This record gives sequence, structure tokens and C-alpha cells, in this order.
Amino acid sequence: MTTYTFSTESPADVDTGLLILPVFEGGDPGPGVRETGLRDAFAAAKLTGKKGETLVVTGRDGDGFAAGAALLVGVGPKAEFDVTALRRALGAAAGTAKRFGSVATTFPLALGARQATEAVQAAAEGLGLGAYRFRRYKTTSKDDDGSLEAVTILGSAKWDARAARDAVARADVLVDAVAWARDLVNTPAGDLPPAEIAKAAKAMAKEEGITCKIWNETQLAQGGFGGILGVGKGSVNPPRMVELTYRGAGARTAPIALTGKGIAFDSGGLSLKDASGMETMKMDMGGAASILGTMKAIARLKVKINVIAAIPCSENMPSGSAQKPGDVIRHRGGKTSEVLNTDAEGRLVLADALAYLAEQDPVCIVDTATLTGACMVALGTDVGGAIGTSDEVAGELIRASEATGEPIWQLPLFADYRKLIDSKVADIKNIGKRYGGAITASWFLAEFVGDTPWVHLDIAGPAYSEHGNDLGPAGGTGMPVRTLVRFLQDRAGARKR
Repeated sequence: MTTYTFSTESPADVDTGLLILPVFEGGDPGPGVRETGLRDAFAAAKLTGKKGETLVVTGRDGDGFAAGAALLVGVGPKAEFDVTALRRALGAAAGTAKRFGSVATTFPLALGARQATEAVQAAAEGLGLGAYRFRRYKTTSKDDDGSLEAVTILGSAKWDARAARDAVARADVLVDAVAWARDLVNTPAGDLPPAEIAKAAKAMAKEEGITCKIWNETQLAQGGFGGILGVGKGSVNPPRMVELTYRGAGARTAPIALTGKGIAFDSGGLSLKDASGMETMKMDMGGAASILGTMKAIARLKVKINVIAAIPCSENMPSGSAQKPGDVIRHRGGKTSEVLNTDAEGRLVLADALAYLAEQDPVCIVDTATLTGACMVALGTDVGGAIGTSDEVAGELIRASEATGEPIWQLPLFADYRKLIDSKVADIKNIGKRYGGAITASWFLAEFVGDTPWVHLDIAGPAYSEHGNDLGPAGGTGMPVRTLVRFLQDRAGARKR
């Protein structure tokens, strides 16, 4: 368990295992470099401050600082250094920091007083997220590169100390929520079928004071949730829907509604994927994990807003009982869909959840889903897509994503593409033509939200990293937990700048 603190102590005097200091391109020393007498050490190593350059200097090599060692990190041009760059640079440095156990950094001082609160939070987030590892199934310690026990964020005595401490506390909550979401995604599907996802959600809700209802297969049938049931027909593990209600505002305040795709494992059903296409399909519940992590975080942060979440969880497997191409599903509310491809299953379960949430008269609905490869073709593996009926809500989400460093780009809900999901035998069909797949999938979802402002976040790319990045190792990323929390905080007017 990592502890996070804010301090105005001099970087030369702070007693810690590792002191992390920035150096800008051209050798321009960042905060703390001169005070610790380390400017010449960086230059002597023939380093210039380019992004990604690092140099470790031990305490025995220099007597200008009290820390056990110092890590000088090149961060590139000073004019390009911002909160996102800060967060990522410290995330990349976290692997080194873990070997020392405790760490302090002056990085926020490089951005000055105007961005102090954001920079302090980003620094703590970067170190916490970058230090994450999933070791549940490791039986040896050979891959154990240590743990980050204490993080101290150094700032100025002229800053608002209370705001800085609050920022560090927020970062602690967010890192924990993201780590939990990552753990859920990284857990093998054999150990996390729908009932186990529901069990984890229920335990979290009890701990955080969130109202929780678990819909079992009988209740889902009685409620008309044909999409959730249809996708789960081929599995021996029955589906579930997790309903969470967080009340942080007055009882008469309309809630914001959230849902996320919870396909515990996606084989493609009878429209079977090839073997390589299944290797990472434990991550197809990344949307559900992000909503669970978001609910955990807002409860701990006591955000003054009401939120309802309905998270559909099914396992998409082939068997004699599985739904077949050509089958027709009757969804919550009565709308029917023709299933032409059983591997386009995420929209089928989300349709039920969206219809249910629309009945609750929310202010708006946001869903997250590892939905389409088409979105990855359009935006790559690092950027999520936002598509929906409300440009206003999409804009709020994108601004939140910019603040948190989780990039999202808006795609059009192009009206002419709606006809591509017309069905000859049902109200709609679950696939369109080859091109524009992210948009036709969104049109399918749009059929179930009524007049409620709605935005769909397609996170097929950024929810899971094949090779890892600055903010974490290969596996689940927890995206977009931090974006959604920021969106909800901004909606509640809870953030103090």
C-alpha cells in the first residue's frame, strides 16, 4: 500500500530513497537540480535533456542531497512540458523508483503556481499508475522489481497547502480505483465469470456505501433483458447485471447514468474468432471494469452527484444452446434485433442496459465498451472514440480526457449510416456493412436511449495495452476511469482549482 504526501521541504534535505528531478532539453536544469549540485553530473554523462533520458546518481557520488539516490529525467523542450507530459514522465520513472521503496519529486514545481494543484495530482498519479504490477499468478519473486511504499510530492511554501494535500488524496483514490479496474481486466476469464464480476462489485459496493442489486438470469428473463440472456445462452456460466446507485446529492436530483460492456470472455460465439483473436478476450469486460472503478472512486471522493450504473455481464461462448446467426432478440422495452454475427455481441448486452437506464430519467447516459475493431482502425490503440446524440456531453468528456491524459476523439453519428442497420425481419440488425463499423454500432446503441442525451465511448484500443506504456505494464489500463471521475466531478462542481 503506497502512502502519498505533499511537502514543501527542500529537495536537498528530503529524506527518501530516491529523489526524481526533471531536466529540460538543452541541459536546462529543472527544479531541484541546482540545489542538489547535480547539474554538472547530467552534463558529464553527455546527456542533453531529451525526453526519456535518465541518470541515476547515488548519494555517495554527491553530497548535495540527503536522499539515497537521485534520478535525473530528461523531459524534452520546456515549452512542451505540461501536466500530461509530467504524469507520463513520472509513470515511466516509477519502475526505477520502486527499487528504492520511497520517492520524492520536484516535478510539479516546473509548472509553477498556476497549475500547482493539477501538477501535484498528476505527479502522484503518474508514480502510482506506473508502479502498478499484476502478480496474482506469479509463484516466484524473480520478476518482483520492488514496491512503491511512500511518495512525497514536493512543492512551494507559497502554494495553497490544503489544495495540494487534497490533490494528493484524490490521486491516491484514483490510483487505487484504476488498479482495481486493471486487476479485474487482467484476471483470467476462468476465474472471473459473470457471477464473480457481480460478487466483486457487490463487495466493493458494501465497502463504499453504494446501493447494489445483482440481477440473476431469472430476474433478467422476467425483466425482458433478451440481449444479455441471448449472448449468455451458449455458456455454462449464466449472465448477471450489476445495478449500482450512488447518492451524493439530494434525493430529487436526477442522476447521471453509466454502463459498460461486461463480456467476461468473448469467443465470438458461433461466429467463432480464430485462436489468436481469443488470446486477450478476458479484456472484453474492460468497459464494465472502468464503470466499477469509477463508482468506487466517486464514492470515496464523496462527489456531490447522483449516479446510477447498470452493468451487463455475459460470457459469449459456442455450444448447442448458443444463439445462432439469424436469431431475433427481444430487448428490454420490446425492440427487436436480428443477430447476423454473434461476435457483435457487446451492443446486444449494452442495448438492454441502455434501455433500462433510459427508464430512470437520467440527466444523460455514458457507456464505455471495447466495442469495435473499426474504432481501432480509425484511431489506433491509444485513443478512444466518442460517438453519441449529445455534442455537449461529448465535449465535456473530451475536456475531461484532456485534463487526465486519456485521449478521446469525437467521431460523427452520421445520419445516412442509420439505414445500414435496417433489418428485413426485425427492427434492427446487429451489424452493418464492412466500413464505418464504429458508427453503425453506435447507431444500434442509439436505438435504446430514447431522448436521453447519450455518449458512447469506444475503448477497444486503449482499454488494453499489448506491450505496456508510460503509465503501466502490458494488460488492462483502467481507461477511462480517471476521465469519467473528472467528468462527474466537473458536473458536480466539485473540483477546486
